[in-house]
Amino acid sequence: MATMSLDELRALLDRHARPDLSTRISEVRIFRADQPNPPTPTTYGKVLALVAQGAKRFALGDRLYEYRAGEYVIASVDLPVTAYFSRASPEEPALGFGLTLRQADVTEVLLRAESADLPSLATGAPAGLAVSTASAELLDAVIRLLRLLDQPRDIPVLAPLVKREIIWRLLTGAQGALLRQFGLPDSNLNRIARAVQWIRDNHAVSFRVEDLARTAGLSVSAFHRNFQLVTSMSPIQYQKQIRLQRARLLLAADPGDIAGIGRSVGYESPAQFSRDYRRQFGDPPRRDAVRLGTNGG
Repeated sequence: MATMSLDELRALLDRHARPDLSTRISEVRIFRADQPNPPTPTTYGKVLALVAQGAKRFALGDRLYEYRAGEYVIASVDLPVTAYFSRASPEEPALGFGLTLRQADVTEVLLRAESADLPSLATGAPAGLAVSTASAELLDAVIRLLRLLDQPRDIPVLAPLVKREIIWRLLTGAQGALLRQFGLPDSNLNRIARAVQWIRDNHAVSFRVEDLARTAGLSVSAFHRNFQLVTSMSPIQYQKQIRLQRARLLLAADPGDIAGIGRSVGYESPAQFSRDYRRQFGDPPRRDAVRLGTNGG
């Protein structure tokens, strides 16, 4: 049954894949790669990502993850990762499904459910990323959502219903506790998510961890512990990752003022900027900028 489901899922993804990853269903994306790609720094937003063929690897902090055909990952906060398709070829391209997770949608499903049918709430925050094997029921719901791409007139009415079913399958699956915290506005996970968003919005600004902890409504020790659980890094390490990713985007667009770009993302010392950049991307900023320009960004 699972093999047959994956066969249909692969066919649907292959048929509807576009270069820009978009589909006619809002918040649904299709990923396709004909060859392994080099590790690329990116941000995993709040998403369900399911691999139907091939394999994808990503690093978060000091943790390395891989998910393969029939497995999915849930990301519950915006996390800087280094990701790549590790197994793909023209004969067997890597194929994946992505669904943006909206807190309001998860909350709505939680409100409709009986509390006895939901997973228990942990006292601490869960990891912000988790990999699991997709159940037959989850695969079936994803396939029915993608089938709507062949019947566009059905999308406005039926797609929201099937998305709700997908959320329910996730809530009652292996990562249900993670998704339940995601859907509860005042959970420890969402307190950390708000701190994460503040750092992203203010990445060039220095901050005191004590102030972030107070804003999150947690003690400093609880804030540190939960931030590490969710993101696999400290708040300062997280900020550094965001600064460097932002700097690389700016360099790709305009490599002329490296020192100015370093200052714009929060580095007072050009030497420190160059050291951190080389440690993250393998080359100092100027050399990496030339390579990005050669590769077309």
